[in-house]
Amino acid sequence: MKQARSILHFMRDCAHRGERAVLVTLTDVTGSATRAPGEHMAVAESGAVIGSFSGGCVEAAVIAEAQEVLAAGQPRHVRYGAGSPYIDIRLPCGGGIDLLFLPDPNRSQIDLALDILERRRPLKLRLSRSGTFAASEAAETDRTGWSGHDFIARHDPQLRLIVLGHGAEPGALLQMAEAYGAETLLFSPQSSLVDEAHARGRPAHLLRIVGPADSFLLDPWSAVVTLFHDHDWETDLLLQALEQQPLFIGAMGSRQTHTERRNRLLAAGADPLAIDRVVGPVGIIAATRDPQTLAVSILAQVVQVCEEVLEGKVAERPLESVLNAAHRFDEQSARGVLHLKALH
Repeated sequence: MKQARSILHFMRDCAHRGERAVLVTLTDVTGSATRAPGEHMAVAESGAVIGSFSGGCVEAAVIAEAQEVLAAGQPRHVRYGAGSPYIDIRLPCGGGIDLLFLPDPNRSQIDLALDILERRRPLKLRLSRSGTFAASEAAETDRTGWSGHDFIARHDPQLRLIVLGHGAEPGALLQMAEAYGAETLLFSPQSSLVDEAHARGRPAHLLRIVGPADSFLLDPWSAVVTLFHDHDWETDLLLQALEQQPLFIGAMGSRQTHTERRNRLLAAGADPLAIDRVVGPVGIIAATRDPQTLAVSILAQVVQVCEEVLEGKVAERPLESVLNAAHRFDEQSARGVLHLKALH
């Protein structure tokens, strides 16, 4: 859930100013629904709201229910849609959803949850119908769903897109990624691009010499895209990326450029299987020329691959399925995605 941090910040802000609030969690879905289990809403005593569970079908009812929960001071587990006692509330998709309402979650646990996410670690929220709200760092095996009498909501850190390059393309990709909701970080030898990023409040670092970069630190929820026209900048940076095993590594350029890129990496001592993880040419739209279309093309590929890796789907799908889903992965790049999943 991309809004987990925002919703937890909302809950903490309410607690800091002494305003009561309810955390509402989607625990079960019957049939079709627009959200998946583990999604949240938060409703403040004042009526302020963040998050949603539908296209507006149940939100008014959820807000009213949350106010009743605050007044009663007791948690509540409620069904809306198919099978609900509220016969006047129906979901257009014909499905049903179960929502767990927890009034006034423990403030220290909210602080702990935010600390975990802000350190870019996976978060496990343990919730119950009796009012339990406990935060901890998630283990690799923790998944969203019921575990006995407790409901587990797992939230991984937001996608962080690290863009390395110069020219018009990095700015277009950063803007698109921010609109999507990803964290961003720029590395560029172009001082004007770095200055512009800082002016827009974006973190950015100036690359002064060809070689490894300071502060180029990745985690399993990071994706790296290189957008260099002068490809001499790439080799050491790609080697750094390969060593840290991010979710995705992609590089701009033609197929011929990618062949040359592979040769440079091999000459620098990179393992051939590791090099297979570098997707090139990056993007799902072939032969893209203008920066904005390239940005859409790249972000679509990054998001698709990253979500599939996080959800554990890539390793379970045949190579042909991965090829079709990415529209234009060559076989080498698809092997790189499968190898990446194996590493995780």
